[in-house]
Amino acid sequence: MTQVRALLVAGLTVVALGSAKAANLPVVGTGDGIEVLRMIAAAYSAKNPHTTVLIPPSIGSGGGIAAVGSDKEVLGRIARPLSDAERQQGLVATPLFHMPSAIFVHRSSQVSGLTSRQLADIYAGKIVNWREVGGADLRIKVVRREEADSTIAILRQSMPGWKDLVITERSKLAMTTQEAVNSVKEVDGAIGFGPYTKLLEAELTVLKIDGKYPTDPGYPSAVTVSLIHKANTITPEAKAFLAYSRTPEVIDMITQLGAVPVRE
Repeated sequence: MTQVRALLVAGLTVVALGSAKAANLPVVGTGDGIEVLRMIAAAYSAKNPHTTVLIPPSIGSGGGIAAVGSDKEVLGRIARPLSDAERQQGLVATPLFHMPSAIFVHRSSQVSGLTSRQLADIYAGKIVNWREVGGADLRIKVVRREEADSTIAILRQSMPGWKDLVITERSKLAMTTQEAVNSVKEVDGAIGFGPYTKLLEAELTVLKIDGKYPTDPGYPSAVTVSLIHKANTITPEAKAFLAYSRTPEVIDMITQLGAVPVRE
């Protein structure tokens, strides 16, 4: 954990202190996997001082698709498949890694795992206090995401009890992955969900579901993070970064941070 955090901080410092003459290459879009992407970008920028790859805060997969599709940006990042219509616009996706969807809680909850039924009942508002599932005598504060979010889409496809689950109205809506994580960090008794990274473990409790941790075989929920571009607008700098993102060095980084690399 300490090594991963140190590598990330060191890499981002290199980018921040890079040459003033370096050209910026923004990669815009989803907040899923943002820590992993920033690690890759920092390592690439350190090796290529004439290009600074930037991973700005999330504007969602849809925002990344719109930016690249309209030629506003050269590269984007997404956590859902491209539609046929989007491919017809010339968009091309390069899958990089799978991110398990984590359920995380404020440590004040005093729980380390739930059954899938308990999880569904919490999000439905049927279980409202952590003592009902063996935790602290503390009200549960549910943090949800909008229905278009890639993580909730995967939960509805794969997590038992979530297909037609109506999430309690007594919940907070987080518009981005970072907002969901920050909301749970800041509120006693809070629970939320988002892409798993080892960095989550530093300040939150990542729950086992039905006895399985997000990195265990058989854990039911994951999203695939991809980079997107258009063949007729991609620049040499963007091509070089895309090529680097599939190297063994990057595969090692992805694995170290708790994601699962997509291998050709």
